[in-house]
Amino acid sequence: MNTKNLVLMALLVGVGATLYVVTPGMVNGMKPDFMLTMMFIGILLFPTIKETFLLSLATGVLSGLFTTFPAGLVPNIIDKAVTGFVFLAALMVLKKLASNFAVSAVLVGLGTVLSGIVFLAVALFVFNANVGATFAVLFVGVVLPAVVFNVIAFALIYPIVAKLVKRSKFQTAISI
Repeated sequence: MNTKNLVLMALLVGVGATLYVVTPGMVNGMKPDFMLTMMFIGILLFPTIKETFLLSLATGVLSGLFTTFPAGLVPNIIDKAVTGFVFLAALMVLKKLASNFAVSAVLVGLGTVLSGIVFLAVALFVFNANVGATFAVLFVGVVLPAVVFNVIAFALIYPIVAKLVKRSKFQTAISI
């Protein structure tokens, strides 16, 4: 791994953590996960197994530490790992299309849906988190708005990061 790439990934995770901490909770303390958006941007820039593992682990642990959802640490780690590698697999399958901004935005939206489903399934059904709301209520009240927030955040942040990467000679695995 290149040191410049690690620094950029750390910056993305740091920005994601900051956005995550300052965002107010919605339904039962759940909030849109902007760390997920930063993880997707990192995977788009560095679509390798090592970088995906590192980004997934870092965002999962930090999301879990900052979560206001009961028993949310382990579900966050599992959710980010599953979502990160499924997102990477989708990028590998759609190699030529993934460089298209619109396709990437759709993948971010679908990745957010997958992340929400995995998180809620693990938290509610495996860890029996008692939050006083059903899967459907949490999905509609938190996951669907999070999809909108994450796609908008991606649309605003990704072009800035892409320009930064172009100008600073980062060693990305894809051409931006």
